[in-house]
Amino acid sequence: MSTTNWHERAAALAIDGRAFIDGFRVKARSGARFDCLSPVDGRKLAEVARCDAPDADAAVASARSAFEDRRWAGMAPAKRKRVLLRFADLMLEQRDELALLETLDMGKPIRYSLSVDVQLAQNCIRWYAEAIDKIYDQVAPTGEDSLALITREPVGVVAAVIPWNYPMLMAAWKIAPALAAGDSVILKPSEKAPLTSLRLAELALEAGLPPGVFNVLPGYGNEVGSALALHMDIDCIGFTGSTRTGKQILQMAGQSNLKRAWTELGGKSANIVCADCPDLDAAVEGAIGSIYFNQGESCNAPSRLFVEASIKEAFLEKALALLPRHMPGDPLNEETVMGAIVDTIQMKTVLGYIDDGKLEGARLLAGGRAARQDSGGLFIEPTLFDGVDASMRIAREEIFGPVLSVLSFTDLDEAVRQANATPYGLAAGVWTADMSKAIRTARALRAGTVHVNQYDNDDITVPFGGYKQSGNGRDKSLHAFDKYTELKTTWIRV
Repeated sequence: MSTTNWHERAAALAIDGRAFIDGFRVKARSGARFDCLSPVDGRKLAEVARCDAPDADAAVASARSAFEDRRWAGMAPAKRKRVLLRFADLMLEQRDELALLETLDMGKPIRYSLSVDVQLAQNCIRWYAEAIDKIYDQVAPTGEDSLALITREPVGVVAAVIPWNYPMLMAAWKIAPALAAGDSVILKPSEKAPLTSLRLAELALEAGLPPGVFNVLPGYGNEVGSALALHMDIDCIGFTGSTRTGKQILQMAGQSNLKRAWTELGGKSANIVCADCPDLDAAVEGAIGSIYFNQGESCNAPSRLFVEASIKEAFLEKALALLPRHMPGDPLNEETVMGAIVDTIQMKTVLGYIDDGKLEGARLLAGGRAARQDSGGLFIEPTLFDGVDASMRIAREEIFGPVLSVLSFTDLDEAVRQANATPYGLAAGVWTADMSKAIRTARALRAGTVHVNQYDNDDITVPFGGYKQSGNGRDKSLHAFDKYTELKTTWIRV
C-alpha cells in the first residue's frame, strides 16, 4: 500500500466539469449544469455541463469533419499506434488523479481504482494501439480473371454511451477499438460518474489525437443520450447499461438512420457449485469475492448461487466467515475492499430488493442494512439470502448491489434449467472436478462467458458480451473491430 493521503489529495483536487468538443472544454450550449455529488461522503465535486441536442449537433459536426478530412483515419497506422500508446502512457502518468476521480465519483475503493480500473483501462488502449498495424485485409480466392479485395474500413462517427459502474474501463472498451479502427468518437458518460471520461479526453488530445476525433458530452440519457441515438449523422452507437435503456436505443436507431447499434446489457448470472468441486474454499472465495466486488455493481456479478444440497451447509458456514472482510469502509482508505453505492436512487433500489426478499420468505443470513450512515455516504452491508426460490424477485431481477441469493439443488440438469430460465445470458460459472461434467454444463449454459472452477478471470484478448437480453455484439478482443468497421469488397477484372 502507498503512503498517499487520499483525503488531502481529494481536498486539493480541481475538477473541470465542462464538456469536451472539437478539442476544447466548453459549457453546454444552454448553460445548464448539474451537481456531481460523491457517494463517499455526499460532497459536491463539481458542476457538470448538462448537454442536450444542440451540444450533440456540435459534437457530431466536429466528429464528422474530423472523419471526412481523414486527419485521423488517413494517418499512417504506425503513427496512429504511437498516438494511442502515448495516450496509455499518459493515463499511467496520471494514474493517481484518474483513480481519485473514479473513487470520488462512483464510490469504489481507491485500491481497486488504482490496481484494476486505471491499469485495465490503459492496457485496453495499449492493446488496441498495438493491433492497428497487425490486422491484415484479405484477398478472396477468385478465378484468374479477377482480383477481389476484402478490406476493413472505419464505420465513421461512433457514439459510445457508457454506464457508471466502471466508467473509465467501459470508456476504454468502447473508444479503444473505435479509435484504433480510425473512427471519430463521441463519448456520453453516465451523469452519475462523468469525471474520468472528461479527463481522458484531455489526455488523448495531449497524446496527439487530432481535435474533433474524440468528444465527450456529459448529461442525462433522456436528453443528450437520446439526441445521439436519434441523430441522423451518427453511423454507429455502442451502449453498455440496462436492458430497458438498451431496448430504447435500438428503437431510436431504427427510427432515425438505422445506425448500427451494439448493446451490452444486464445480467443475472448463475454460479453453480457441485458437491465434487475440487476446492470448496476456492469456490467460496470465488463466489463471495465476485458478488461483493465493486459493491455488487457489476453486470456479470454471480448474484444467483446454486449449491448442491449435500455441501450447502458447509459452504454457507465458510461464506459467512468471509463476510466481515467485505464490510464497507472509507473508499479513500487503501485497506477498504467494499465502498459506496453510486447514489441515493441505487441505494433505495437495492434496499427495496432486500425488503422484498424478506417479505417473499427468503432467509436473511447476513447484512441487509445501510452502513456507515454517519459518514454522509451511501453504504450497504454485504447481504446474503438462503432459502431462495427461483420465483422470487431477488432471484429473477438484476439488483446491481451487494446481494447474494443462494439456491439449493440435487440434480445438475435442473440447476442448469433454472440457471437458463432468465431473460439474461451474460455470464455463468460451474465448479466441479469432473471435466466432462464441466464441459457438458458449460455447453448447456446460455451465456456469453462460462467460468469453470473460477469466477471472473478475464483478459483483453477474449470477447465479452451476452446472449438473449444481455445484448448483442462483443467488447474486447479483436472481435470488437466487427462493431466499428465496415467490410468492403473491391472486385477487379484482370
